[in-house]
Amino acid sequence: MSQLPAPSGDSPFQTERNPRDEAPQFVLPLVVRIERNAPPARTDALETAARAVLLLLGDERAHGEGEWAEAVRNWEDARIRKVVRRARGAEWRRAEALPGITVTGKSAEVRVFPPIPLDGWPKDLAKLQVSGTELDDPEPPVAAGPAEPVLWLNPELEMSAGKAMAQAGHGAQLAWWALSDEERAAWRDAGYALTVRRADPADWPRLTGGGLPVVRDAGFTEIAPGSCTVVADHPALRQGR
Repeated sequence: MSQLPAPSGDSPFQTERNPRDEAPQFVLPLVVRIERNAPPARTDALETAARAVLLLLGDERAHGEGEWAEAVRNWEDARIRKVVRRARGAEWRRAEALPGITVTGKSAEVRVFPPIPLDGWPKDLAKLQVSGTELDDPEPPVAAGPAEPVLWLNPELEMSAGKAMAQAGHGAQLAWWALSDEERAAWRDAGYALTVRRADPADWPRLTGGGLPVVRDAGFTEIAPGSCTVVADHPALRQGR
């Protein structure tokens, strides 16, 4: 299966103004299912959102002559924006009726949709709430294994669950772009296995300065522009490339 190449030019996650800002702006919608009496665990929601982004990037419909390919190209030519909204009950059922991919984690369900114009949200998604998505982990997540792809969260930043889900998706996308076709295929065959963990404060400088992909937020919501939010640590990227 052919794969999406990494876009050329400046990173879409930098804060400085560049030609990407002159292109029509698109956004990747993600919806997390949060039923009133059965919310998902926070870390599982973050991991499921990251895998949802990878599944869309690797989907045949997202490249070549696929039905989502033009929307994905337009999105990648501009800033890489992701917005997470929440739904339950009938809201979730209406969201599932729209073209997209639903990804299920241990307790989380996230649906990712092909990119849309920034001001072109379908009405069944536009009415969903985006701010204040808060989730907790009932138990502390286990430590990440040394051979696992890990998306390390900045230990000094506090983000809502929705914001952190979008940032985890950014990190997964940067890792995807940095991999070869063979490495992407191996990750796909492993079900896009990954973990999301908050980094040890003492380890954060090494992670951000070690040549791994780093997400720098544009600062549209919650945190300051230029903040380093996620380091994408894939085993294939630890080999001095």
